[in-house]
Formats: sequence, C-alpha cells, structure tokens
Amino acid sequence: MLALLLTLLGTLRSALRTRAELALENLALLSLGKDAPEGRAVHAPHMGDIVELPEVGGLHRRYIRQAA
Repeated sequence: MLALLLTLLGTLRSALRTRAELALENLALLSLGKDAPEGRAVHAPHMGDIVELPEVGGLHRRYIRQAA
C-alpha cells in the first residue's frame, strides 16, 4: 500500500512540474502585457505546414510549423 502511495505521489509531482514548465514557456500572462516570460521564435508560413504537438499528456497542445 505504501509503495502505491509513493508511486502516485511521484506521478502527481511529475505532472505538476510539467504543467508549471508549460505555463512558464508558453502561456501569455496578462500582468506582463501578454508577453510570456520566455519567448519563442515566430514561425513564418514559408517554414512548412502546421503540426500539433501534445503536451502535458495531451491536455494542452502547441502548434508549430515544420518543414515538409
């Protein structure tokens, strides 16, 4: 029983860490003038088709351009 509880706590900790990383990397914050703390490059249309990348176990998605 204790082993199961420790496994569940480890899984929860991992999920929360992943969610926090997602928030810092991707989500625009209103308090910062809709500017994410860590920005990312703009993907112009000539860079390829739009591809969906699931994050946080599929709860969130990031869309990027990827060369064909």
